[in-house]
Amino acid sequence: MKRIVLISCVKTKLDHPAKAENLYISDLFVKNLAYARKLKPDLIFILSAKYGLLKLNDRIAPYEKTLNQMPFQERRAWASGVISDLSKYADLDQDEFIILAGNKYREFLLPYMRNYKIPFEGLSFGNQLKALKKVLDS
Repeated sequence: MKRIVLISCVKTKLDHPAKAENLYISDLFVKNLAYARKLKPDLIFILSAKYGLLKLNDRIAPYEKTLNQMPFQERRAWASGVISDLSKYADLDQDEFIILAGNKYREFLLPYMRNYKIPFEGLSFGNQLKALKKVLDS
């Protein structure tokens, strides 16, 4: 069984193409990535509203797109593509998924995953940052 962390993309990005792990520069993303690495998972992926499932070293250009404003059917189609790509790397029935993403990014993914955790579910943005800081400082 593998442990796989999924982190959602964020609005704040560099203004030029970069590896996915470096493109997203918000405090929340940086802390989520540090937390993900602290968990020592087998794989870490980024859930990108534009590109779908990204590996950390995928080189991409900055963009302005979010699932938070995307219509229901587009989010469902996006999730279908993510699940298709994810199934190339993971066993959706056996592997453990740790999801660091808001509801719009996970709502159509969760039905395909048997084992998942959402560590900061229900926390406001500010409280997520506080919780991440506490975990990272320990």
